[in-house]
Amino acid sequence: MINITLPDGSKREYPGPVSVAEVAASIGSGLAKAALAGKIDGKVVDTSFVIEQDSPLSIVTAKDADGLEVIRHSTAHLLAYAVKELFPEAQVTIGPVIENGFYYDFSYKRPFTPEDLAAIEKKMTELANKDEQVVRRVLPRDEAVQYFKGLGENYKAEIIASIPSNEDVSLYREGAFEDLCRGPHVPSTGKLKHFKLMKVAGAYWRGDHRNEMLQRIYGTAWATKDELKDYLFRLEEAEKRDHRKLGRELDLFHIDEHSPGTVFWHPKGWSIWQQVEQYMRKVYQDNGYQEVKAPQILDKGLWEKTGHWDKYRENMFTTESEKREYALKPMNCPGHIIIFKQGIKSYRELPLRFGEFGNCHRNEPTGSLHGIMRVRAFTQDDGHIFCTEDQIQAEVTAFTSLLQKVYADFGFTNILYRLSTRPEKRIGTDEAWDKAENALAEGLRASGCEFEYLPGEGAFYGPKIEYTLKDALGREWQCGTIQVDPNLPERLDAEYVGEDGERHRPIMLHRAILGSLERFIGILIEHHSGALPAWLAPVQAAVLNITDAQADYVQEVAQKLQKALPNQSLRVATDLRNEKITYKIREHSMQKLPYILVAGDKEKAAGAVAVRARGNKDLGVMSVDAFIDLLANDIAAKV
Repeated sequence: MINITLPDGSKREYPGPVSVAEVAASIGSGLAKAALAGKIDGKVVDTSFVIEQDSPLSIVTAKDADGLEVIRHSTAHLLAYAVKELFPEAQVTIGPVIENGFYYDFSYKRPFTPEDLAAIEKKMTELANKDEQVVRRVLPRDEAVQYFKGLGENYKAEIIASIPSNEDVSLYREGAFEDLCRGPHVPSTGKLKHFKLMKVAGAYWRGDHRNEMLQRIYGTAWATKDELKDYLFRLEEAEKRDHRKLGRELDLFHIDEHSPGTVFWHPKGWSIWQQVEQYMRKVYQDNGYQEVKAPQILDKGLWEKTGHWDKYRENMFTTESEKREYALKPMNCPGHIIIFKQGIKSYRELPLRFGEFGNCHRNEPTGSLHGIMRVRAFTQDDGHIFCTEDQIQAEVTAFTSLLQKVYADFGFTNILYRLSTRPEKRIGTDEAWDKAENALAEGLRASGCEFEYLPGEGAFYGPKIEYTLKDALGREWQCGTIQVDPNLPERLDAEYVGEDGERHRPIMLHRAILGSLERFIGILIEHHSGALPAWLAPVQAAVLNITDAQADYVQEVAQKLQKALPNQSLRVATDLRNEKITYKIREHSMQKLPYILVAGDKEKAAGAVAVRARGNKDLGVMSVDAFIDLLANDIAAKV
């Protein structure tokens, strides 16, 4: 007898070996129809898998994350099947699942066109509608090599030949198409209903530029029609919100071939930068940080001491002067330790918090550069806290609460917390790691955060917390971090005098809230779709005249607004062009200004303005003072 334990703890007994599909059918016809795979002891298997001993089993359906993975993997094979039907001479290579979908690489004599893509997708639908059974079989490695060579699939044969000779390989067949795969797969192609092909791109065979350039077809697949529709909508929205597109349209910045991977900030873009930097500078001042500034160029010997020269050299820009080699700093940490080491530090001074808007340079590959999100020259809101082991938890709690406030002010309230713990290869004692990991965990708990562990993902010298925010489209952006580091203080011989009068090593906490300011501003632009809240907007209000008769009044209003608030100047533009007022309103609306103020003869006579808020909202006529109060409240509330 075979005993199967189901997820609810109930047991079912069968007279002999039983397949996953048979178990599902014995539970109910609805589950049998919905079953895509099974999960036994954490391993996902085909519904045809035969269970030969007592086992726990859960039936995987489209509602499960594992089910979606099976759908996407199977849809990649359906794509290859369709390509072979339409283009028999094409050779298939590999087709893995990726985030939100899949891709498959093909070797073909000519580039695939958009028309080809449409035809392939249509053929995939036809094949799925046939609801052909997906059948698995196993062959010895060498036999499988010969089989695929006989089909003219040389890439597949090469892949299989790299597998140890004593291993068998599994193949999956659907209709006329058979492919190498570990599986599992859906039981039949009719389970694949909600997919779309997205684009074609080039990809070198095995990722080596010396090999043939293949054609990579990307696709997406989902469990339901609504999920697919929602994903495509989010993609469309992401394209509209692309910071590179909005950067051009709103005249914020550009990237120039004369300096690849660096940003040329235009006046309005630099205004956003200044609002972000000055806000963070106030955060430093209000939370016990002392702002410092370390040099851009540091001697090679320092980077050798820190270990960066050996591990990070290819990503560093170097220069030479008087036969001495230097590197542009890729991070700010060593400079802060050098500042810490000036003069004798006492335990009474700890925790000591340094903050810097540090300019860093990293020699990123050209292919990885992406607008202002991934650049070679960037500025970090970098901070380092020098403390004792016993102070770590309190610092983490305070930092986490501060980070939450900062993110909320910028419009982000959905934050994910992940704690990366000790890797296999590490330095330090287990006791020290226990203490550091517990301090980070308790620091998060004290801030009321639910978090997940990432086992083994910490650095070799210490654990870390990653703070990931979700934007308006649900995309995740890892920006903040706090990391325990006893290593760099040891390497650079940093010390403080303890209560016992002896010398001790401080713990160094690396911490950042925004990370790269360039990247964070890109995220901000996309999150707000360019319509930044009033406190961040490069132009908060534009004052427009209807005729030349109001030109002087418009200038007076603008000057009053600019000087209206203590300690800050409102960012106001005027538009006195001899154009129709509807044209001017439309043009400034497209620039996503928070407010547009219109002055005609009636408004001039009353000392007022007609106020339009972003989104074509008519707020009516109000006094200039009333508008100042409105805008001041917006700025104060960070709305």
